[in-house]
Formats: sequence, structure tokens, C-alpha cells
Amino acid sequence: MLIDSAKIYVQAGTGGNGCNSFFKDIFNRKGIPDGGNGGDGGNVVLIGDSNLQTLLDFRYNQHYKAEDAGHGGSNHKQGRRGKDLVVKVPPGTIIRDEANGLLIRDIAKAGDSVIVARGGSGGKGNTKWREASHGAFGEERTLLLELKLVADAGIIGLPNAGKSTLVSKISNSHTKIADYPFTTKSPNLGVVKFHDNAFIIADMPGLIEGAHSGRGLGDKFLKHIERTSVLVHLVDMCPIDGTDPIENYKKIENEIKLYSSVLSKKPKVVVAGKMDLSGAMDALARFKKNIRKKVIPISALNNEGLDSLVIEIYGKVKNAKEKSEENNS
Repeated sequence: MLIDSAKIYVQAGTGGNGCNSFFKDIFNRKGIPDGGNGGDGGNVVLIGDSNLQTLLDFRYNQHYKAEDAGHGGSNHKQGRRGKDLVVKVPPGTIIRDEANGLLIRDIAKAGDSVIVARGGSGGKGNTKWREASHGAFGEERTLLLELKLVADAGIIGLPNAGKSTLVSKISNSHTKIADYPFTTKSPNLGVVKFHDNAFIIADMPGLIEGAHSGRGLGDKFLKHIERTSVLVHLVDMCPIDGTDPIENYKKIENEIKLYSSVLSKKPKVVVAGKMDLSGAMDALARFKKNIRKKVIPISALNNEGLDSLVIEIYGKVKNAKEKSEENNS
């Protein structure tokens, strides 16, 4: 199950106390101050890790505290610094401060990191004829984590359009498949190999009318395709409920547009699915005449048209990445 939101409490380490110490010998009975400073407390750091795909761990472990620092000692000894606590999160995690809702960091890719709570400063020793001081407390805050899956391509369509079957055929994903709507309850990721290259594809739960406003948890699912480079719109040419493929296509396109104008402008690959069924060829001819866009017919069940589809998706993903790199350079 995909857990895509969580709330955690983080606390940085407390700084060590400064030492109040005087060195005395037979020549200096008043004593010379030699108290060392306390160490700084450890920070709490969140970092992206590609081995994680959900926020499930944070449902069971919600409190994170970095190490406190060591105190200063006599003879100018500096207190040990507290160790940082590194917390791993999946790429695509958005971090917000619960207190004000402000964005702290978007962990877009593996290796991205941010200090979410800074350790307290160590107290000063009396080595410079000053009064020794206590270490400061570390920062503490409650964080809201929200996961948006990172995928190159996202498959969209109505429930039972055949998305899970398609993803399982072209990738290494093994999703639950059955002949009834809403089999997929959460997004699934698969890796599609293309010669010496590969791209990540996301199987999104089926959308329905009103998805943009939250109907059927549609808004929660739509947010996961915001990071994708390419949208793959799979349309069932022979819906079991007898609905019109053209109208079904328009419904999903309208939901995408209502949810986000930016999302609706992403490159798309239109796919006609279940071409192995009786009447699919006639439906495809009518569909292409009305849609007036390039349509790739497939039968995932019979492994027909899948190579052409992978080539088309890979080409659009590659172009999208090249444009993104040009814009960022």
C-alpha cells in the first residue's frame, strides 16, 4: 500500500555545557581559568533515498532526535559534538513546517538533503575569564511530509481501462489485476527496459468525473502525475459498461485540465486498448476520426503493439528530459 503522507516530530541535539574550571599549582594559588567549551548538538537531516518508495515507516516511528553534545572539560577540553541524525525519505517528498505550512524543501531526487532542525550551540567555558554558560537547546518542530511519486511516464484512464495489465506487460511491475473497476488502489511504479536505457512508468488508479475536486480520491492520485514527463492516456475501445470511448477520453482530458493547466500541457501518448475484443477495430476507426491525434492500438493481453508503444513513450520521455536540461542550463 502506498503511504503518501505523514507527520513527524524532530528534535536536534542540545549543546554541551561550558566548563567552569581553574588550574592551580604552587605558583598560582588563585587559579587560572581553563574550562573548555561545550560541543554543538547534532542536527536532524532529511535525505532522499532511491531505495524507498513510500512514507510507511513514518506511520510507526514519528519521533526523531539527534544526539546531545558533550560538556566541556578542564584543561581547555572541548566537548564532543553531537552526531547528526540522518533520516531517509523517498525521492519526491515535500517537507513542510506544520506550524505555518511553509515549504522547507522539496526532496526531488536521491541525494537531495536539508537540515530540518539545527543543534543547539555549546556553552562557553570560563577559559577567558568569563562565566561558564550552559549549552542551548536544539531546534524542535513538527513536519508534514507529502510524497509525490517520481516517474518518467504516468498512465491515466478510467477504472478498468487495462492500465495495470499494460504496466505488468511492459515493465517489471507486478500489480494486482482483475476484471473489475478500482483494482488499483494506489499508484504503482515499474521500470521499462529499452535497449540499454530504461524509464520509470507509474500505473495510476482509475480516474472518474469530479476527480479534480477529490471525488474518488482523485485529487490525491492526480498529484502523483504532476512530476511525470509524459502522460499515457489509455482508452478502452470496448468498455464493458457500453460507454463511448470518445466521451471517456474527453472526460479524463477535462479532469486533467480542471486539476492543472500545466499538467494538461504535458506531452501525451494516446493508446487504444483491448484491441483483441470484437468490434474494437470499428471503434478505433471512429475514435481516430474524432480525436484527430496519433493513436497507438495495443492488446496487452496478446502482447500486440507493445513494442511500438514503448518506442513512442521513450521518445517523448527523452525529448522532455532534453528540454528540461536546456531550460535548467
